[in-house]
Order: sequence, then structure tokens, then C-alpha cells
Amino acid sequence: MGLMSFLKGVGEKIFPSTEKEPEVKAQALLSHVQGLGLPFKKLTIKVAEDKVILQGEVAQQEDAEKIAIAVGNVEGVASVDNQLEVADPKPEAQYHTVESGDWLSKIAKKYYGDANKYMVIFEANKPMLTDPDKIYPGQVLRIPPLD
Repeated sequence: MGLMSFLKGVGEKIFPSTEKEPEVKAQALLSHVQGLGLPFKKLTIKVAEDKVILQGEVAQQEDAEKIAIAVGNVEGVASVDNQLEVADPKPEAQYHTVESGDWLSKIAKKYYGDANKYMVIFEANKPMLTDPDKIYPGQVLRIPPLD
């Protein structure tokens, strides 16, 4: 999947503001992924300053993508190098960085040509999204290909 960029100053706050140790941050990110219930066979997370490296194995393409955006949408993370091996690779999703004034139906119209497909984007970003109306500027969303 490769390197993905995120806005370092936005996202979920899971690191204590004084935390500097990469191992502690890596453990916090792993706990975050586990807390969301995202599936993986094996997952190693490494942190170097504001860069995160994901290694391990997942069953599905969407699992790798969801783990990457869950980790990337954390305050203090600027990039994620997703090196996860996928047992059943599929075409990769596109990604959209939410801007002020965006909403899911507007994003669906841009990518799918149909604003009513907003639930496809919402479902593709669960469990990170809990409500279609709760997105924020700087957040990165998965935009999967339509079946």
C-alpha cells in the first residue's frame, strides 16, 4: 500500500501530551486498533517521531486500509507506511482528506457521481466513523471502489 500522509495536528487524542517514547506510542496505537476491533493476523507498529510503520498480515484489503487510516487519523501522526501483507488482495481504495464544508454526500458525489452513495463511504470507514454527520477537516476517509 505504501506511504500515506495525514495532518499531524488533527485526529483522535490517544497520546499523553508529554509522551515521547516511541514504544509507548506504538503500544497506544496497537491498543487503539484493537479497541476498534479491526481484524489482523499479525500486527507490528513502529513509531519514529511522527511516522508510523505497519507490518504484519491481514486477511482482506479493507482490513489493511482501515488499520492505516485508524492509525493515521490520530493526533501527532503525519504519515503511515503501510507494509501489511494482504492474504486476499483487491484493488485499493482511494482516499479523501476532509476539508471544511465537506459532508459525506458531497464526497460521494465527487467520487461516485451520486450523492446518495454516501452510506458506501460511511460503511467503508466503520468503526472509525460512528455517525455519517461526524466527520472533521483533516480526517482521511477510505473511498472504496463500487462493486
